Amino acid sequence: MSNSSSISQFLLLAFADRRELQLLHFWLFLGIYLAALLGNGLIITTIAWDHHLHTPMYFFLLNLSLLDLGCISTTLPKTTANLLWNTRAISYSGCAVQLFLFIFFLGAEWSLLVVMSYDRYVAICRPLHYGTLLGSRACVHMAAVSWATGFLTALLHTASTFSLPLCQGNALGQFFCEIPHILKLSCSHSYLREIGLIVLNACLFFLSFVFVVVSYVQIFRAVLRIPSQQGRHKAFSTCLPHLAVVSLFVTTIMFSYLKPPSISSPSLDLVVAVLYSVMPPALNPFIYSMRNKELKDALRKIFE
Repeated sequence: MSNSSSISQFLLLAFADRRELQLLHFWLFLGIYLAALLGNGLIITTIAWDHHLHTPMYFFLLNLSLLDLGCISTTLPKTTANLLWNTRAISYSGCAVQLFLFIFFLGAEWSLLVVMSYDRYVAICRPLHYGTLLGSRACVHMAAVSWATGFLTALLHTASTFSLPLCQGNALGQFFCEIPHILKLSCSHSYLREIGLIVLNACLFFLSFVFVVVSYVQIFRAVLRIPSQQGRHKAFSTCLPHLAVVSLFVTTIMFSYLKPPSISSPSLDLVVAVLYSVMPPALNPFIYSMRNKELKDALRKIFE
């Protein structure tokens, strides 16, 4: 293939050669996808239904569930369909759309996780100013900025990536369309432009991560000063799950996009991609609902 104009489709990574293993992966990913749909759907329904949960923290959690649904729905349906029908193909336009939506939801989710860390910081460290700093209008604005950040990031990366001439075949070493694996097919030095965008985003990503870390240092210092053991437990139960999600998200995505080619392998790339693209959307609802008494009580009311 001489250039990208001659590519009508890409070939995604095959999970296994044997049909039995393909079907096993199909049922595994289908189960994960259905669990993510159920868990995030319940959180969205519960928060929308119970007016007691119409607070900034739950408003951001509702947005996180929407982004999780979008993120996992961008990759897994195509993956499960390919496993079921024993194919690896995805069209050129389908790959571009998948990449755009994936970066969009991923970028918006990270921005929202940063906002949620700020919400927890104000709630615990500056409780008297909580109503002023995180009023309904401010929350809507912060959520809108998160979604807009994801959209602009996705637009830049998709336009940059798919403007490259591709002449190294059409086989991607990943189960969905991911930027590093598309760049490997480029035969032009123009790919350095996309590398520059990735490095710039990584710097912004790192600065925002520093903000999250500083916020949680202040949060944990404040929590340790709470005299009541029950109060400390409640604070930790809302903050630790968020910190766990952020840590998993940051470490895996940074490793995936910034690791040197010398340590890249199909199995390693696959595991890392699953950790940052599939596991957080599937686990987030259970992490937040299992550790949150108010959310569990609201869920019980729905089913009573």
